[in-house]
Amino acid sequence: MTILLKNKHTLQIDEFKFRCCIGEKGSTRNKQEGDKKTPRGTFEIENLYFRKDRKEKPPTLLKCIEIKNNMGWCDDIRFPKKYNKLFIIEKKIRHEKLKRKDCKYDFLIPIKYNFKKPITGLGSCIFIHITKNYKPTAGCIALKEKDFLIMLRLIKKNSKIKIF
Repeated sequence: MTILLKNKHTLQIDEFKFRCCIGEKGSTRNKQEGDKKTPRGTFEIENLYFRKDRKEKPPTLLKCIEIKNNMGWCDDIRFPKKYNKLFIIEKKIRHEKLKRKDCKYDFLIPIKYNFKKPITGLGSCIFIHITKNYKPTAGCIALKEKDFLIMLRLIKKNSKIKIF
């Protein structure tokens, strides 16, 4: 099964179409760290990370991982061994904190862009996550929670996302 990001406002899975938002500056084949663009291409997806203190584990075929206080995703180009990987937060390393005050990361799925052998500076922390207002992201894809939960019922561990 493939999740299709057809344009900057539409995510499609089979006959289901969901409103979404993407990077503030659109999509690109030449992603760079901090460029506020969503990478184009076809990518695998990772596990579902969720806030157990706020949300119940949703019905999904994805592996579900509870977000802990000390979990971060490295976006610091000075640390190539940790770049674009989940890690235990260290103050000296720049990162996305997964346990946020807002609801954006109550549910999130990392997109396996620049993932297996990440190249520093080509972009990190590309997630599918929650939005309340469809404001453009820093490069992620965001859906309303109700649509995210429907999506979770449709996708599988081997699902891919194709971003146009």
